[in-house]
Amino acid sequence: MSKKSKGYIPVMLTPFTESGAVDFAGLTKLTELYLRAGAAGLFANCQSSEMFNLSGEEMLAVTEHVLRIADGAVPVVATGTFGGPVEKQADFVKQLYGTGVEAVIVITNMLTEESESAALFDERFGQLLDATPGIPLGFYECPEPFKRVLTAEQLKRFVGTGRVIYHKDTCLDIEQIKAKLDATRGVADFGLYDAYMVHAVESLKAGSAGLSCIQGNYYPELIVWLCNHYDNNESADQVAIVQQFFIDHMDIMHAVYPVVAKYFLQKRGLPISTFTRKNAGVFDETVKKRVDLFYLQFRQLLEQIELIPNGMMLS
Repeated sequence: MSKKSKGYIPVMLTPFTESGAVDFAGLTKLTELYLRAGAAGLFANCQSSEMFNLSGEEMLAVTEHVLRIADGAVPVVATGTFGGPVEKQADFVKQLYGTGVEAVIVITNMLTEESESAALFDERFGQLLDATPGIPLGFYECPEPFKRVLTAEQLKRFVGTGRVIYHKDTCLDIEQIKAKLDATRGVADFGLYDAYMVHAVESLKAGSAGLSCIQGNYYPELIVWLCNHYDNNESADQVAIVQQFFIDHMDIMHAVYPVVAKYFLQKRGLPISTFTRKNAGVFDETVKKRVDLFYLQFRQLLEQIELIPNGMMLS
């Protein structure tokens, strides 16, 4: 997943039918949207995918479907640890890796309880490494059910094993990001992807391999644009405008998520339902009007920076 050029790794949604079944036709369209937008990879089966509301069989089926649609165009990673004894988690890691993913992602809050120590986490991750020989792994600092953020020292040790190639960071602290980048600098087969768009440009300039954020479930091509232009002096004014756009709309993009993201994509012409299995909150008329306004502002931004989406309808 690590590249010299910066990349956007979508944290993929899972489309559902109105009856609550996985909508594989919608998943095809969604995967194609990310690819057309220029995604450097795909993160299937993550929190945005409602992974905690999928069965093990559904996780495998969704991941396999994404792999089929991607057809080798970009690497695919997927989450594979969901609590319980390390041996049980290792078994599912092996199943998921068998689908053909580039790496299996370890949720940092699933190896130890919130009250347990970092030392115990290190011990259990070592056990997971031993139980999954040869399988490339990554980390995801998932916010639910609680957030366990790795330190720079921990990440350096884990990357030093040669087995950890990907890290989705959610610490929300640019100084911690810089420390982690300094600790892992020069490791060719590792990439840190930042989830926090408030400091996206600063993170990219500090050395992040790219971005992996929920904002890409509204307008993936805008994240790709930022990865391609963040350090272009000729685009500096536009980059500042885009960065501020992310900051200004942070609240609405997190409100009743992922329902709002699916509604936004509907407005863009993607044929998917807004159905979600998780209790995301109430998508009422007030929220809808806010998203409608947000959509108009997005259209205006595209005109301002002269970005034409690749193959995505704009109704």
